[in-house]
Amino acid sequence: MPRRHMHVTGAAEAPLRAALRELRTTLDVPEDFAPDVLAEAEAAAKAPRLPDHDATDIPFFTIDPPASVDLDQAMHLARREGGGYRVHYAIADVAAFVTPGGALDAEAHRRVQTLYFPDEKVPLHPPLLSEGAASLLPDQTAPALLWRIDLDAEGRAVTTEVRRALVRSRARLDYEGAQKQIDAGTAGEPLALLKDVGLLREALERERGGISLNVPDQEIVERDGAYFLAYRAPLPADGWNAQISLLTGMAAADLMTASGVGILRTLPTAPDGAVARLRRSAKALGIGWPHHVSYADVVRSLDPHNARHAAFLQECTSLLRGAGYSAFSGGKLPSPAVHAAVADEYTHCTAPLRRLVDRYAGELCVAAVAGQAPPEWVTAALEELPQEMADGSRRANTVERECVDIVEAALLKERVGEVFDAFVVDVKESEPAVGTVHLVDPAVVARIEGGEAGLPLGERLRVRLTQADPGSAKVQFAPA
Repeated sequence: MPRRHMHVTGAAEAPLRAALRELRTTLDVPEDFAPDVLAEAEAAAKAPRLPDHDATDIPFFTIDPPASVDLDQAMHLARREGGGYRVHYAIADVAAFVTPGGALDAEAHRRVQTLYFPDEKVPLHPPLLSEGAASLLPDQTAPALLWRIDLDAEGRAVTTEVRRALVRSRARLDYEGAQKQIDAGTAGEPLALLKDVGLLREALERERGGISLNVPDQEIVERDGAYFLAYRAPLPADGWNAQISLLTGMAAADLMTASGVGILRTLPTAPDGAVARLRRSAKALGIGWPHHVSYADVVRSLDPHNARHAAFLQECTSLLRGAGYSAFSGGKLPSPAVHAAVADEYTHCTAPLRRLVDRYAGELCVAAVAGQAPPEWVTAALEELPQEMADGSRRANTVERECVDIVEAALLKERVGEVFDAFVVDVKESEPAVGTVHLVDPAVVARIEGGEAGLPLGERLRVRLTQADPGSAKVQFAPA
C-alpha cells in the first residue's frame, strides 16, 4: 500500500515535469516499448484468442476514476430469486492477448506492474492493449474472465464460478457520478445494488475483524495562480466498489486453496511496536483511542474529510508493510496464509492490465473451476513470481515515495522560512529532537529537527520550513 496516492490537476503539471523526468531516469524506469513488443501487441489486438461462451447480453458497467481507460473490471449486480444477490464480475482476459514466452510476456515480467507518476503512468502492457483491445471499454466486445458469485441475503458467498466469456460493457461511470445516482435514487437496479451489497460486505468485514483504509488521495490543486496540496476524501461508492474486488479476491483464494495450487497475497499481523507508534500518532492528532477499543474500530470511526483523521489514515498504512505474495503447490499452504487486513485468505486477481500476478491467478482459478490442471506456463512461473512481484512492488513504492517528496518540495520551495501550524506525530526514541510533523495546511508530512528539550509528541507546534529542494526531494522543518 503506497503512503499516499498522488494526482496532479490542471496547470500544476508544468513546474514539476523536469524533476519527475529526472526521477524516472534515476530509477531506470522502463521507457517506450520495443518494436518487437509493439508488433506482437498489434497482432494480438487484431486476433486475440476468443472464448466460445457469449455473455454480451449482460449489461455490465465500469466504475473508475474519470480519466481511466485501462479498465480491468466490469460488474453487474442482480437480486436472486428466493433472496440474496448475484454478482457478475468481468475481468480483462490479458492471457487472450499475451503469448507465454513471447516478447509481450517477457516485457510484462520486466515491468511487473504499472507505475504511476503525478504527470503520467508507465504501463505494464502497451496502451493499444491496456487502453484499447483488452480494456473493458463501453460498447466494445472483449474477452474476459467472467466471475459469477452468488451471495445469500447477508452478503456471504455461497457459490463461485469463473469461465472465459465475451462481454460488453454498456456504461463507464466514475465514483462521483455513481455516488450521485445512488444518493438521488436515480440509479438503475444493477448500480443501486452496489450500495446494498457493499454495505453487507462491509458488515461482514467488521465481523471477521478485517479493515479497509479509506485513505484520502493527495492532490495538487491550483488556486489563484498558486499551487496547493490538499486531500480528496474517498466516497462511499469507492468503498463499495472495493468490496466487490475484495469479494472476488477472497473467492479466488478459496478456489486455489481447494485445488492445492495457487498464489496468495499475504500480510502478517502487525507487531506491537507498530501499533504502539500508531497510538502515539492518534494522541498527537487528538484522536481518541481507548485501550479497550481495537485498531479496526478506531479506523472505522474516522471521517476522511477531517484533516486530522486524514492524517491518521495516512499513518495507518504503515501497518500494511510486510505484505507479499506466497505461491504454493501440493496442497501445502504458506504460513501465514491469511492477509491480516482482509482477515481471510486473499489474492490479487482483478487488475491484470496493471499487475502481472493477476494474470496467473486468473488462470489458476479458471483451471480449478474446470477441474483441470493449470497450464504449464502458469505452474512453471509460480516459483519465481513472488520475488518478481516483490521487486516490482519495491520499485512502485519507491516511485510513490519519491514523487510525493518531489511534489512537496517543488510546491514549497518558494516558502522556505515561512511558519506553519503542525502536529508532532512521531519522535525518534534515540533522537528526541528528530521526528515527523503533519502540517495542518497544506497536506504535508515531513521530517523535523531541533528543540533542545526534544520534540513534544502529541502536541501542536509552530514549525518553520528550513529546506525544500526538489533536486534532493527533501522537505524539512524546525521548531519555530
